[in-house]
Amino acid sequence: MTVKKCRSIFFSLREPYLPKKDARIYQILSLFFFLLSGVFWFSFEISLTQILITFISVISFQLIFVKMFNASVNPLSGIVTGFSLCLLFRTNHPELVILCAFLSISSKFLIRWRNKHIFNPANFGIVAMLLFTDRAWVSPGQWGNFLFFGFLFFCLGLFVVLKAFRTDTAISFLFFYTSMIFLRSYSLGDPVSIPIHKLQSGALLLFSFFMISDPKTTPDSFWGRILFSFLVALLAYYIQFIRFRNNGLILSLAILSLTVPLIDWLLPGKKYEWHETK
Repeated sequence: MTVKKCRSIFFSLREPYLPKKDARIYQILSLFFFLLSGVFWFSFEISLTQILITFISVISFQLIFVKMFNASVNPLSGIVTGFSLCLLFRTNHPELVILCAFLSISSKFLIRWRNKHIFNPANFGIVAMLLFTDRAWVSPGQWGNFLFFGFLFFCLGLFVVLKAFRTDTAISFLFFYTSMIFLRSYSLGDPVSIPIHKLQSGALLLFSFFMISDPKTTPDSFWGRILFSFLVALLAYYIQFIRFRNNGLILSLAILSLTVPLIDWLLPGKKYEWHETK
């Protein structure tokens, strides 16, 4: 049997379970690697119990909402949300983990405009918990500034957005946000090492390649996504460096996600569908 024939048989058997054209497969594999690395090498402050509660909750709530609304939603999207919550959301209270999972998943079904959910689910759940309780937080500094890992994070993240057709969103956001950081440091007379240090963050790359680049919640058109990326970068900069508040990135995304319907109206484009991914 030839190698080509063996590969053909393998992919034909794999297709019903792991569709190779779905970008969420690559997201899940990348996020699994990041979480595994964080737990065993970077000592993330998250227990195995919280990880299990998170995944059981997001999958359960997704199944419930799918049944309630008779919707056609791929379970892979819930798994991606679960990984995002494990990587960013922190609390010492299991009931808040369940509530965060509920808010994240419910936002996909309850907060919609023209058959498109407005918020990135994990982003919505985390921001809601930060606003309404003081017993939850985000750990952006948990990644440290290990340059090699940051570079690996960038490469894997870039691979994912290439598969999801949202390279423009991630790259343009990083360009705008990085430019603002460097311009600020230049105006203050800081050495170049200071902005570089601020940008050596796994959390920033996680946000850029797995949250703001969510193809289902970003504007439909190319120029709409460029505008959206600029606005998110500008508001995040304002929150972080003018108002001196933490979590500027996720707060900015949550606020400006409300502008996506307007951007789609001003700059219309083709609605994204997951099965289009090559």
